[in-house]
Amino acid sequence: MKRIHLFEIEDFSWFPGWLRACMTRLLVIMHRALGTREALVELIARALKESNTSKIVDLCSGSGGPMIDVVRTLREKPGFEGTRLTLTDLYPSKEAAELINNQEGSHVSYQTTPVDATKIGGDMAGLDGLRTMVSSFHHMRPDNARKILESAQRSRQPLCIFEISDNSHPLFLGWLALPINFVMCLLITPLARPMTLRQLVFTYIVPIIPLCFAWDGAVSNARTYTLADLDELLSGLQNEDYRWEKGVIGGRAKKLYLLGIPTRDAGG
Repeated sequence: MKRIHLFEIEDFSWFPGWLRACMTRLLVIMHRALGTREALVELIARALKESNTSKIVDLCSGSGGPMIDVVRTLREKPGFEGTRLTLTDLYPSKEAAELINNQEGSHVSYQTTPVDATKIGGDMAGLDGLRTMVSSFHHMRPDNARKILESAQRSRQPLCIFEISDNSHPLFLGWLALPINFVMCLLITPLARPMTLRQLVFTYIVPIIPLCFAWDGAVSNARTYTLADLDELLSGLQNEDYRWEKGVIGGRAKKLYLLGIPTRDAGG
């Protein structure tokens, strides 16, 4: 595989939850700038329709990510008004969960117990439906990435994997993103919502957030699975009961996707 599994600071269990939330807010801004919502709405609408479900389970959600915007837009489309979203994470954000779960009548909920994306079962209470992983699949080593694909196929649950990082260039060029990401963090922080004192202090006075954002952003490119890497992960999984589709979406940046769709009832 071209992919290299370097470490991202955000992956460590000791990484403070509030700092992870600050970085997630910046990623939401990046997703909006790169047109993630528009691309995902099209992919997810197709996956929901073909798999005959209205439920979405987002894995590795962090503080919410772009999926809340995606589902809000999706529900405005005819036939998708009943779409519901459950956010999950191995390290659930208590702050995000409290904010989301206290909204009466909302179509979005946040599961407060940890959910391991590599061990989720299709019959887990409340967690059936289209599984989505937005800019998180690259965090998985190949053995765990394969488990996620196998689990979706075995339990006959649809799957949508989406990445905005780009591993198509030579590896050494990726390190040029370090200073670019640092400066970008300084520029986009005023757009972060909700804005907190910690976000400002640890960006402009003690620049911990820009340093983490710069490193993790550059490393994300090196960790992203290329289309050829996905072929290797999918080796032996193709069958007539479950269809895999992968590709690249153009636009403001390359966006790689992988869809898994059950093609017929388990009984044939």
